[in-house]
Parts: sequence; structure tokens; C-alpha cells
Amino acid sequence: QVQLVESGGGLVQPGGSLRLSCAASGRFFSTYTMGWYRQAPGKQRELVAAITSGGNTNYADSVKGRFTISRDNAKNTVYLQMNSLKPEDTAVYYCKAHLIYWGQGTQVTVSS
Repeated sequence: QVQLVESGGGLVQPGGSLRLSCAASGRFFSTYTMGWYRQAPGKQRELVAAITSGGNTNYADSVKGRFTISRDNAKNTVYLQMNSLKPEDTAVYYCKAHLIYWGQGTQVTVSS
């Protein structure tokens, strides 16, 4: 069982930035593909960004050029740097590990 704890969400104005963190338990973090997903009210959960154990990344078209996913295997942590935030980025953001483990989510609200 892998425990995931997200942090870093909050309220930000359009055009602002936030950095989300997801700390994972266990000894095998470096071998996991890690992902960030989001779910807005009334919408399905969607993939935002993912990073493999080898550092390969992929992004949803809607966030390319604005968001950056990274990982620090020494800290068992994956990050999502979000820049140029838009109101449509408002959602609960979830961390996912090894394709099966979910965190509890952190709220991101982009509003003036």
C-alpha cells in the first residue's frame, strides 16, 4: 500500500502560479510512474501530467507550456508547477502512483 499526501493548493488570481507537491510512502517510489489528475465540478477526472520512472513526461494539451511535472526520488515527492493559471484550471487536483494509488486531493481555485 502506498500513501500519497498532496499539498500546495489554494486560491490564486488568474495569471498566477502555484506548486503542488505529492509525498509518497514506501521504498519503491523511484520505480513508479506518477501522475497528476484533476476533477472540476460536474466533470470527469482527467489526466493533467505524468512522469515515468525514467523522467519522461506527458501533458494534457490544455496545460502544455504552462505546467511542469517533476520528481525528486530522494524525497519521494512529485511536483506540479502551475504557471499562467486560468479560471478553467479550477479543480481538485489528485496525485496518482503506479497507476493504482490515489491521494486525497487538493483544491485549486483560480479566481479574481
